[in-house]
Amino acid sequence: MLDGKKSLFSGMQATGTLTLGNYLGALKNWVTLEEEYQCFYCVVDLHSITVRQDPAELRKRARALLTLYIAAGLDPVKNCIYYQSHVSGHAELGWILNCFTYMGELNRMTQFKDKSSKHSDNINAGLYTYPVLMAADILLFQSDVVPVGSDQKQHLEIARDIAERFNSVYGDVFTIPEPYIGKVGARIMSLQDPEKKMSKSDENPNASIYLMDDPDTIIRKFKRAVTDSDNQIRYADEKPGIKNLMDIYSAATGKTIAEIEKEFASSGYGDFKLAVGESVASVLKPIQTRFDELSKDKAYIDSIIKANAEKADYYATKTLRKVQKKVGFPEKIR
Repeated sequence: MLDGKKSLFSGMQATGTLTLGNYLGALKNWVTLEEEYQCFYCVVDLHSITVRQDPAELRKRARALLTLYIAAGLDPVKNCIYYQSHVSGHAELGWILNCFTYMGELNRMTQFKDKSSKHSDNINAGLYTYPVLMAADILLFQSDVVPVGSDQKQHLEIARDIAERFNSVYGDVFTIPEPYIGKVGARIMSLQDPEKKMSKSDENPNASIYLMDDPDTIIRKFKRAVTDSDNQIRYADEKPGIKNLMDIYSAATGKTIAEIEKEFASSGYGDFKLAVGESVASVLKPIQTRFDELSKDKAYIDSIIKANAEKADYYATKTLRKVQKKVGFPEKIR
């Protein structure tokens, strides 16, 4: 609880380009939370360097992501939108929590195994202790709730375990975070492999719709989307490609699945794919326009970066000082 509100933390990595899945599954719903929660939305650049990055490109993408947060509707005054690397408390608390995390717990993390297989030439200690830094991200702001997808549940569980272990030794220091259970965002799947989630790191550019794709590109990608051979717009598990397109169209238009099935009862896949593409292009257009406007206003974005780094650092320092005192570090002479 911060300033009379429950605290919520989430973030996205400053690598790749945000997809339609990131928007419809998470970002769109974040916009509705600012009145109920004290929200911290992080541009997760510390985590990004577990994989080698081009420095100039990382800086460019981090700024673009922060700008996209605002363009997508997050109020940078009501929400704290900041760079993870600008708040040293993340790394400082991460080290302390490393000393309260067991090797066996980290060995069980499935994401480490997945990323190690993809980056076998760079299996570094940061990749291994990634969940501890994520725990620090969450616990630093006494987060009551954390929106998590199915691929992040393990990380929230270990954050809870670490917090409970620390509290059992030193008393009531950390809030034990709960998963955010609210309006469920659409789970958007790959256009080329509808059995897996749409990803900004997919090597196939036709598999994902990126938030900055122009209308022609969006429509072309939907035309190439994998479907099946029966040419019926019907929502069924045995039709994952069409099911995914219907989910996207529903999220973009607000229409129910039943309404969509009725609307396209006499249409073929070609007409339906075009309709989905046009609806998505329409949803993304105002975000793209706002992004372009914000990107040209360097002074404004710089002021948001500065103000929100200070705000995040204020709350982070409150927690960090408490933790440092509990573990026995000498107080700074100020």
